[in-house]
Amino acid sequence: MTSARASVLTSLAALIRKELLQAFRDKRMMAVVLGIPVLQLIILGFAANLEFNQADTIVVDDDRSEVSRDFIRGLAADKTFVVRYAETVGDASEALRANTATVAVVIPRHFGRDVHAQRPSKVQVLVDGSDPTRGVAASAALEQYAAMASIRETTSRLGAAGAPPIARVSVEPRLLYNPSLKSRIFVVPGTGASILLIVTTIITAMGLAREREVGTMEQLLVTPIRPIILMIGKTVPYALFGLVDQALILVVSNLVFDVPLHGSIPMLFGAALIYLVATLGLGLVVGTLARTQQQALMGAFFIIIPSFLLSGLMTPIEAMPDWVQPLTWINPVRHYIEILRSILLRGATLSDIAQPLIRLALIASAFMTIAVFRFRRTLA
Repeated sequence: MTSARASVLTSLAALIRKELLQAFRDKRMMAVVLGIPVLQLIILGFAANLEFNQADTIVVDDDRSEVSRDFIRGLAADKTFVVRYAETVGDASEALRANTATVAVVIPRHFGRDVHAQRPSKVQVLVDGSDPTRGVAASAALEQYAAMASIRETTSRLGAAGAPPIARVSVEPRLLYNPSLKSRIFVVPGTGASILLIVTTIITAMGLAREREVGTMEQLLVTPIRPIILMIGKTVPYALFGLVDQALILVVSNLVFDVPLHGSIPMLFGAALIYLVATLGLGLVVGTLARTQQQALMGAFFIIIPSFLLSGLMTPIEAMPDWVQPLTWINPVRHYIEILRSILLRGATLSDIAQPLIRLALIASAFMTIAVFRFRRTLA
């Protein structure tokens, strides 16, 4: 019994060594496994900026009064709205259609007269809704500015009339975990999880398909190595590369994008290992279904894109339709992103991430079970 176990371990070690040597000899493979993930993280990290900093704004001033000019000067004061003028509403609409402006502000005639008479005064705002994120942010910023301008006007009038000042209730928010509200701190951890999915799933699937194409799989099958040991030997090296990628992603995230490292790093790598088991199992399933490397690549992308969209990386899961939300429960990317954000940003403990970690472990077990079944059936 002991000799049989030693023989299995020796065979497994030989397989792992063979896969590692093959990977290190292939410079392109090493670039894909170690270099490209870091490059992708840097590019996507800088590109994924959800903050509303500036909006090109077209203003149509049909009133041309001192009040309307003050309103426009205040709008452009903090540089959030870069103001340009148009003569007519049609010109402003054309600027929105041509994508040379995000917002159009139309100040109607008699605006200044209504303000002086203390009558309700309206300003029309046209927003480019083809980009909902910027459109909603611009609308909210304009509403906030208009409300503050109204409060200032009312306070000024009361002060001029000698009335006592109005008691104001102010809210002083305290932002935890991301006080500066930098979107990259929120997005980058999820981007790293998505990159790990892409790298491990594609490489595993294509590696298995390549072995079948060149005929080395049949050569391995004539050896006394059991299929399950063969599968483990082919996945362990990629799991090690995945852990190295995770370490590189953490370093780049912290040094380049200021993503904090508040929680336990060993706990994070434990969760990363479970996540890699899930993604490698997914890659093995695709690899056993594909007959060629091209089929493996297409099959991997068929899974990766929905996994990315259903992960909650960019769109809150709560905002998805009710019939879509259950699909996210079988997506390992969703649970790993939740774990990453909890550990890195909030300094979560093991009890805090227990639920998503258990779900991730169940998904990893299911994928590997399916992979083992498919692997045995394919090689039979």
